[in-house]
Amino acid sequence: MALALLLGLGAWAPAGAQPAAAPARVDVARLDYGLQPRQIAPGHWVIEGAVEDFSRANGCNIINTGWIETQQGLLVINTGPSRRYGQQQRAAIERLSQRPVLQVLNLNLHPDYFLGNQAWQDRPIGALGGSIAGMRAEGKAYEDNLFRLCGDWMQGTEHQPATGVIEPGFWPAGSRRLELLRLDGHTADDLVLIDHDQGVVFAGGLVFADRVPTTPHANLARWLASLDALEARLRGLKLKALVPSHGPVRADLSGLAQTRDWLQWLEQRLLESAQRGLDLGEVLRLPLPERFAAWAAQPAEYIRSVTQLYPRYEVEALGSVTAGTPR
Repeated sequence: MALALLLGLGAWAPAGAQPAAAPARVDVARLDYGLQPRQIAPGHWVIEGAVEDFSRANGCNIINTGWIETQQGLLVINTGPSRRYGQQQRAAIERLSQRPVLQVLNLNLHPDYFLGNQAWQDRPIGALGGSIAGMRAEGKAYEDNLFRLCGDWMQGTEHQPATGVIEPGFWPAGSRRLELLRLDGHTADDLVLIDHDQGVVFAGGLVFADRVPTTPHANLARWLASLDALEARLRGLKLKALVPSHGPVRADLSGLAQTRDWLQWLEQRLLESAQRGLDLGEVLRLPLPERFAAWAAQPAEYIRSVTQLYPRYEVEALGSVTAGTPR
């Protein structure tokens, strides 16, 4: 279904510099995520996940979720990695706002974007069409994988894909312009939300900050093209906050630049390694540049990305050699 909401602007009192994120007070014994919502701009809130890899210690909560407060109601963005997260997210939102939730958005098909949907089944839940298809096809596998990784945090979690197909474009939003932008590359359908008047961007999985990007559904060339398109779309925007799905919120494009740097480097490494005839084990043993050494989820994400992506580069390199062989 197409989405058209009349969105207004909530009040915002704090002045001065944007506060740093409060650390989540995760209580493993009580299975409490310790969610700490904070306001990043007028009408915009974020709940930041751990800048880590999935683990029992963080309850598989490595995702940034959030919501937009309007005069008519709330727009919730991402629902977290489990039913329990979705329930605690909803309770945190209801403590801070008495307005109804008009719409829930899942920005892509990955599990921590939508496995909390069970807590929101009485509200419209939307995503891009390709994301919904992916949730339906892979949801059960996501459940099983996160149960193995995070155990009791996942009790009662069953995948509930979004049901409403979101159409990209501008929404009527009172005195401000709120845009849903469809891009791709991190997955086949990547949804980005831009508040052009408040200068807030929910960039979804296209942008990572201080963390190695994940690539289970990635097309590196398409992802790089989408980063270029997003940066062009934001040109002239008075950026107040760019919210990646993984990593700290910042008031600049440094997360986008970091993501581009990693993807360009990774693509070049895979291409050159294949042309040299290196096998998978040899590529995995190559050193990483110092500038990436402190990023979260190293070396796990490098290993996963190379293992998944490198065979295609090997096939392409072999094809090039074969094509150039005299007959």
